[in-house]
Amino acid sequence: MATKSKSASRKARPARTKQKAASLTQLGQRSETPGSPDKARLETAPNPQAGTLYVARFTAPEFTSLCPVTGQPDFAHLVIDYAPDKLLIESKSFKLFLTSFRDHGAFHEDCTIMIAKRMVAAAKPRWLRIAGYWYPRGGIPIDVFYQTGEPPKGMWLPEPGVAPYRGRG
Repeated sequence: MATKSKSASRKARPARTKQKAASLTQLGQRSETPGSPDKARLETAPNPQAGTLYVARFTAPEFTSLCPVTGQPDFAHLVIDYAPDKLLIESKSFKLFLTSFRDHGAFHEDCTIMIAKRMVAAAKPRWLRIAGYWYPRGGIPIDVFYQTGEPPKGMWLPEPGVAPYRGRG
């Protein structure tokens, strides 16, 4: 049985460029939670499948922010689908971005749309939709939905997977 030398196996792997690594300042590094969404850096990485139409999904079932009036915590289950183009949203920076909302006071609608618009500005996807399923306060759930337009033709789009409110849990 023949074995590959170390130099041969290195050649078989795709080479990383310094430019790609330098653009990601949070991945692989100790990173503090940003003090607010405005201070959070949403990073991107090159999409190795840029010519392929597909959907990437982020699910955040424990998203939290603060009510801007009472300061009480609000909780949501977010489902975000996007069709990447040339860039991908880097997941660690995305987690830090979402975490930055924990001390941020904003209404449900503002938080949901702000997340979508920041993702669009950072990655310029072919298409994006966000579903914000907010847990009830005062007995009324507020669900917020946004998308950038019609989904690209021929793209398979799964259901969000969150049931309508019936004592959501």
